[in-house]
This record gives sequence, structure tokens and C-alpha cells, in this order.
Amino acid sequence: MLPVEFIESLHEQLAPNEVQQLCQALETTPVTSIRLNDKIDYLTFECDTDEVPWHEDGYYLSERPQFTLDPLFHAGCYYVQEASSMFVECVLQQYLSRDSVVLDLCAAPGGKSTLISQYLGDAGLLVSNEVVRQRVFILSENIQKWGNGNTVVTHNQAADFGMRLPSLFDCILVDAPCSGEGMFRKDDGAISEWSEKNVNACVERQRKIVQDVWDALRPGGLLIYSTCTFNPWENEENVEWIAETLGADILPVNTHPSWGITEGHPGYHFYPHKTKGEGFYLCVLRKQGQDNRSLDKRLPKVKIPAAQPVEQAQVIRNWVQHPERWVLRQQDRFIVAYPSKYKDLIDILSKQFICISTGFGICELRGKYPMPQHTLSMTKDFRQEAFKSAELSLEQALSYLRNEAITLPNMPTEVILVKYEGVPLGFVKNVGNHCNNLYPKEWRIRKL
Repeated sequence: MLPVEFIESLHEQLAPNEVQQLCQALETTPVTSIRLNDKIDYLTFECDTDEVPWHEDGYYLSERPQFTLDPLFHAGCYYVQEASSMFVECVLQQYLSRDSVVLDLCAAPGGKSTLISQYLGDAGLLVSNEVVRQRVFILSENIQKWGNGNTVVTHNQAADFGMRLPSLFDCILVDAPCSGEGMFRKDDGAISEWSEKNVNACVERQRKIVQDVWDALRPGGLLIYSTCTFNPWENEENVEWIAETLGADILPVNTHPSWGITEGHPGYHFYPHKTKGEGFYLCVLRKQGQDNRSLDKRLPKVKIPAAQPVEQAQVIRNWVQHPERWVLRQQDRFIVAYPSKYKDLIDILSKQFICISTGFGICELRGKYPMPQHTLSMTKDFRQEAFKSAELSLEQALSYLRNEAITLPNMPTEVILVKYEGVPLGFVKNVGNHCNNLYPKEWRIRKL
């Protein structure tokens, strides 16, 4: 049952017939949509699909499969993402160059971060942050599975970026914590927690988050502000407050009438009775002024200690397709790889911020032998030919993903790359009568 006060608030936003249509839509079954990774270029689902019109890699599924039973889901071949939020891609294409440095401030569980990292590709860098500790690890997992090494995952407050990295980012996405009205048909908890008091509290929190991070956005940079709620207090009024108080110009985004997106004043609304997706709001602002300095000129002056020499560096570099793109860094017995193009910035982040992951983990040193880490198998720059590989059946793949032992009787006794339908799932160490499973225990399937 929708809260009475919520329905009353809709009458301040929509015509009476639209209020009825929206409330009816919120009682229907949510739409299931996915976004393909460029790891693959085909759909694997045995159901009808339609394209998401505002994202070329987005698809609606006519029924919701049990994603847990699909090894390609665990391999990061697609992300189960709400279709409305894929609209961020339109903003990026219209306004953002691919060699940009972007901050996704409230990033968990990672849908928009994986989208941004794929858009930036090898040219740009994404800092993906989550302040809630319980959520930052699922964020890191999803980003590692997606396989772009152009991402740093951090666990910091918005003010940390504003104070320590002034005028650094070309673009900041604030998908603000909100009252969640747009998620009512997906989350009964959002309905039970909704109140006018909570809406007002969200407004204050959203403004504080934006104000705290504002100094980290360079003059002339973009702020993408979004929520999954309908009301104007968390949306239009907040955007107008940002523009007037902090100094920004509101920008239009190209849309098509057939998409069913409703233009706000300002911004863009996705209403479930008009668009195929959940409730969503987005607005783009450009910070007033201009700062055209190169990135190295915008970096803060921070003394970085000399890096440890990396053991077995030559062997490890043979595991990636483009070793010149990556800096190797040893952290205790672990070695990570991150983009050499952004070495100085990532070194500063590693020193001044709580970094959960930088680039991707490439190996663990066990004695003199470098043992490949699972995240190496997920990265798109992985050179698969560096390892012997074995194709698994569906049953074997699910056993592997449950972190169970599997057997590969015809394979040599060494580290083996295991695949499903030609896509890497991870590593095992074949010891003869069985294989030691190297899939991360914290990522394993717990229930089928």
C-alpha cells in the first residue's frame, strides 16, 4: 500500500490522471534489464529481449532468469542494471571526452561505475567511491569482474575529496542517497521507510554531499546529479540550489520523444507509467569558470615514497596483452597493476585515501612463484595464452563458483585457467587427483 502522503505529494507534480497511472504502474512487476559488457557481443538468454533505446548495450528481458545459475554473470559478461539509470551514457556521449578523470561519489553497487569505466576505456580514469563499508566490497567485486583496469575504488567521505583534491575531476557523478520513491515496486522496505520527514532529511543530506565534494570539481567540469525518487524537493529544488548557491549552469541532454522521458524544470524524469524502467531523475550542471590546466598541473603536491622493486616482473608482464599500459606495484606479497598514464594520481590516492582496489590484482607471491590472482582473469587486458586452459561444463562451472574442488584429469599439474563458453572464470591449481580452487571465497555462490 502506497503512503497516503506520498500520493498527495504526487498531485503537486502530476495531473490527476497521471497520478493514477503512476500509482497503478508502481503496483506492477518490475522490469528486468541488463547491460552487456564488451567482453562478449551476443546475448545468451533464452527469452524475448528488447533493446533499451538510450543505451546500445542495454536489453530488457521478458522474464527474470536465475542469474546465479549463469556462470557468465559471475564472469562479468553483463550487469543486471535498472534501465533508467543507463541514461547516464547519453550524458557522457554528449558532454564528456573519454580521456577524462571522473569521480562516482556514491557508487555501490556499481552499475553506473561499470558503465562509466567502459565509456572511458583506456583513455580515462574512474575513481569509484562508497562511504558505507558494507557496500564498498560489493562495489569493488563488481568493478573487478567488469574487467576495466582504469578504476580505483575508495572508501571515503565526500569532504575528503573536496579538501584533498581541489579542482581535480573533470566530472563528478552524485547518485544521491534519496527517499527511494522510484524503487517502490522493487523494494517494499522503501515504502515502509518513506515519510515526509525522511524526504526532508534526504534533501539536507544531498545538499551537504554536493557541497562537501564541490571543490574537487574543476571549474568548467560536469556534475551529474541523480536520484531514484520523484519529488521536486530532492530533485529540481536541489538542482536549482546547486546552480544558485555553488555556481553552475544547467545543461540540456538530448532525448527522443519515443523514449517517454519527462522533462523537468530542470532535469529529466523517468516515470514507470511512461518509460520502461524504474523511477529516476537526472540533471547535468557545468561548474562556472574554467580550468584548462593539464591533469599533472592540477595534482596536489604530495610526497610519494619510492616503490618497492617488483619481484618476477618480467614473468608477470607476460600475463597481460599491453604491459606498457600498466605500472606494477608490490604491496606486501601482492602485486597490483594500474594505468601508467595515471600513475601519479593513483599514487596520491593510495597515500591519502582508503583504497580498496587500484587497477587490478595481478598475483600473489608465494615463495618465489607468482600465483595469479583471480582479478587477473577478469581483466580485459589479460593474455589468456599465458596459461593452459580448460573448458568447463555448466555443472563443473557452478561447482567451481561454489569454491568446490573439481578434477581435470587430462591437464598438466600447474595453474590452469578455467573457462565457460570460452569466457575466463578464474584459476585452479591442478595437483593431479584434484584441483585446488583459487576462486575468491568471499565471492563464492552460497546458495543455488
